Amino acid sequence: MTQIEAWLLGEPPLHELVRQLNTALGTTLVAALSGATVSTMPERWAEPDGPVPSPVEEERLRAAHRTWTLIAEAEGDDVARAWFIGTNPVLDDTSPVMALRQGRADDVDAAARAFVRGTWSQ
Repeated sequence: MTQIEAWLLGEPPLHELVRQLNTALGTTLVAALSGATVSTMPERWAEPDGPVPSPVEEERLRAAHRTWTLIAEAEGDDVARAWFIGTNPVLDDTSPVMALRQGRADDVDAAARAFVRGTWSQ
């Protein structure tokens, strides 16, 4: 997804999106889900004039933000945080953080939607 496509979808600028994820999940989990090799990169990505994640990292970050927003709006921040780090039966008992890192954004989205609908254990 390009910056323009993200903007048209109403997503915040990338540095703001990363800042929000850092606040919600912590920089360690954000680094893990993005696949960053340096654990401090999420802090730097959140700076308006900081470095930019690779396209693969950016896609994972955007997917994580969309998923976070969906669950946090439906269930609250604490439930969303727990959902991201817990194993998930829809994801073959992998945590959403690790599934995002593995490039399984579509699977994570489906699992999040099932969770919000109340059908996640089926």
